[in-house]
Amino acid sequence: MVTIVGNGMGAYNFDNITIDLKKYDTILCDINFQLEAKNILKLKFKEIKEYIFQNYAKENILYVVTGSPLFFSAGTLIANLILKDKVTLINNTSSKDYMMEKLFIGEASLESISLHGRKDIDLSKFLTNIYTFILCDKDSCDKISKAVNYLNKNDIEVTIGYKLGYEDEVIEQIDIFGFDYRAFDLSQPYVLLIKRLFKPSNGLSEDIDFDTQRGMITKKYKRQLSLQNLDLEPNQLLWDIGAGSGSCGIEAYNRYKTRTIFFEKNEERIVNIKNNLTNHHIVDCELFVGEAQDKFESLEENPSRIFVGGGGEEVIKKLPYLYRRLENDGIMLINAITLKHLALMHTILNESNIEYEVHSISLTTYKGELDLVEPERQLFQIKIFKIKEEK
Repeated sequence: MVTIVGNGMGAYNFDNITIDLKKYDTILCDINFQLEAKNILKLKFKEIKEYIFQNYAKENILYVVTGSPLFFSAGTLIANLILKDKVTLINNTSSKDYMMEKLFIGEASLESISLHGRKDIDLSKFLTNIYTFILCDKDSCDKISKAVNYLNKNDIEVTIGYKLGYEDEVIEQIDIFGFDYRAFDLSQPYVLLIKRLFKPSNGLSEDIDFDTQRGMITKKYKRQLSLQNLDLEPNQLLWDIGAGSGSCGIEAYNRYKTRTIFFEKNEERIVNIKNNLTNHHIVDCELFVGEAQDKFESLEENPSRIFVGGGGEEVIKKLPYLYRRLENDGIMLINAITLKHLALMHTILNESNIEYEVHSISLTTYKGELDLVEPERQLFQIKIFKIKEEK
């Protein structure tokens, strides 16, 4: 039989556990716990998992996890791998509940994510509610600071919860944009609570909502069609090449919560992109300045989606390289407005035996009291699916 219990908030000990510890043959806990006894085994998670599977049928085992076994805990992982009549789970206070009680925050206004041992932020939950609670490790402040780089200081309010439940706990607001790390030992337990102070976009922006260079922007209807054809999903990495005003990558985040890397070489457009990223409250993105084809190889992570909205002939020559960089089952969408570029794309893709679809899009809008005709440039759209490679 296995009982899984949380130790609540505070030091790595059993002070907040109310059950009788004497009735258990073996007590398992993390190596950080500061207790010694014959029947206490301090092990790493993999070792704890192996011990439980080998002995739960013949021993009465207590597995003590930090905080709550229901909140980003290994406890629930193990509980779901054992027969239901052989496991009991006992809850305790989580760091999230502790902070909510201290700051009078209701469950309905808060989303939770974990960056403990994780590389990327879950954008489907980050800043999507009034409050975002983040379970952290030593690198998390750096990740959050980088992610909110294009926000204004008055867009968010950040509170750190440091050594919760300890005598020297700290719960106070910090400046995440200029955080003084010397005030805290981030190897110690801590969490962040971010209050969103701006109203999020619904991802349906008008063209006038973007700063542009002489109207150089993928117009609204074509922008929406392009995003739809990319089949975007939350947390996918999107490369927006020849970003212009950044409108496509910006709406990809606002509507689908993608991570976007923007590539742009024109100095005026770069200023516009930066303004647009700030005005539309875009997070967890990067902007590469200069010739896009000179930047690709410096990036280690492959994209799930690539949108080529510009970049000229040098980028077009790089299409086979971009196809190789694309994740398996990924999509590359290329917009062309000249027959010259379309012909070059056709030649290069065929020479590389890359299969693709081509669609021609013609749009005419009618504006003003007299419904004046405003035809838009014809758009050629090439869609490429990266077929999963055989091993």
